[in-house]
Amino acid sequence: MSLDPPTYLNSLQNNIRARPIPWEGAVRANTITSEDLKRIKAVDKVRKEQRRKTVEENFSAYRSLLLGGDGSKSVLQSASRRPDVVQYILVLSSDLLNDIPDFAFQLLDHPEPYTPFLPLLTSSSNPEEPIPLLASSVLSSLISNAQTKFPKSTPKTDEALTKLYAYLAGLVKHQDSGLQDIAVQMVSAVLRTQNSRQTFWKQRQETIGPLFDILRAAAGTSREGDSTLGSGGTSVRGGEGGISGGVGIQLLYHVLLAVWLLSFEGASIGNELEEDQEITALYTHLLRISPKEKTTRLLLSTLLNIFLPNKSALFPIAVSVRLPSLLENIKSRHLTDPDLLEDLSSLSDMLNEYTSSQTTFDEYASEVLAGHLRWSPPHRSQRFWAENAHRILVENQGELPKKLSEILSKGWENDKQVLAIACNDVGWLVKQCPEKRDGLEKLGVKARVMELMADKDEGVRWESLRAVGEWLRYSFEG
Repeated sequence: MSLDPPTYLNSLQNNIRARPIPWEGAVRANTITSEDLKRIKAVDKVRKEQRRKTVEENFSAYRSLLLGGDGSKSVLQSASRRPDVVQYILVLSSDLLNDIPDFAFQLLDHPEPYTPFLPLLTSSSNPEEPIPLLASSVLSSLISNAQTKFPKSTPKTDEALTKLYAYLAGLVKHQDSGLQDIAVQMVSAVLRTQNSRQTFWKQRQETIGPLFDILRAAAGTSREGDSTLGSGGTSVRGGEGGISGGVGIQLLYHVLLAVWLLSFEGASIGNELEEDQEITALYTHLLRISPKEKTTRLLLSTLLNIFLPNKSALFPIAVSVRLPSLLENIKSRHLTDPDLLEDLSSLSDMLNEYTSSQTTFDEYASEVLAGHLRWSPPHRSQRFWAENAHRILVENQGELPKKLSEILSKGWENDKQVLAIACNDVGWLVKQCPEKRDGLEKLGVKARVMELMADKDEGVRWESLRAVGEWLRYSFEG
């Protein structure tokens, strides 16, 4: 799962490496010690092989340089008033971690491996400030290696992970796609273990939303507009190199990768992920417009991970957004990735098995219980209502009308269509089973439908007027 280093971060690090620093002046000002300078110069602007040999011959000295020890401070702490020195040391730290695999494990043997770096995450409120960004790069590398060295979580790593996630979540919210991409790649680098994924999920109020905001931008929809995603609308692909909302393909891929890693906790997070982010409808739409096999593969694999442990809750939603028919369409594409084809086959077979066992009533019930109505065929079918209205009203102690009442009680400001469909259904229920009107009135359905006759949306007004008309007709006839 190796990712290419972000261009912006590479450019920033190269600029810092090239800047001249008056080291002797820093020693005279007691910003760093002469011993610090000796160690820095021994690995500064030298070949990788020489740098590696120098560090490996004296791991403890370079661990003390960065983290402190034996009564001495970390050079990052002693030079805290010199941003140029701090930036350089952070870049050097990243270079040593990248060039010398064992160096990370040497740092992790220190009793406080994260202490000099963590305060730097909050040293500036400006997301474009180099020091927090460079510190997050070092921390993500350290934490990633800690997960290898210590399979079980440790309090210090957990604390560092929590603070790193908080910083990266803020970066993902930034409007600059380069900064977003850096943050998302760092998230992926540390989402390797169950503990790191569970920690990320515990912080979901700040971590999950920004990722899905990017995905919704790519899909061309707002947070509350997801119910229109399964309608099979036209493609929202943008210009070359991106799709919609200015989201580039690489950023899209990296966000999908992070969510895919998170989806390995599907058994514990799948239902809440659906409830909070409506991932089934969103991913169905992204599948429809997916520009590359690599994005299609991640979309399918993520859905498979969250569907498998949550079939009863999520399959009805998948059917209501027409995922099964979309999967059949995807099969006709010229796909070559074997993992993609395997996941496509598995997902399609599971959904086909589910749909073959469903009746029209079951499909309608699934849609209502999912809490998001769409103009699926039953809503307009006179035959469906003639055959099923009574069953809808009485089955499972009136579970479906109660759910319709709950749906009607919401405002649906960004998806008024849901209210129009609910009013349509109420009209059919009253028309087919007028003797059950009292039960609907007790649920507050009649009052709410009458209230919606004054709604600003024309479709809602029309359907509510129709429903009230049925009510009045039977009231007069009675």
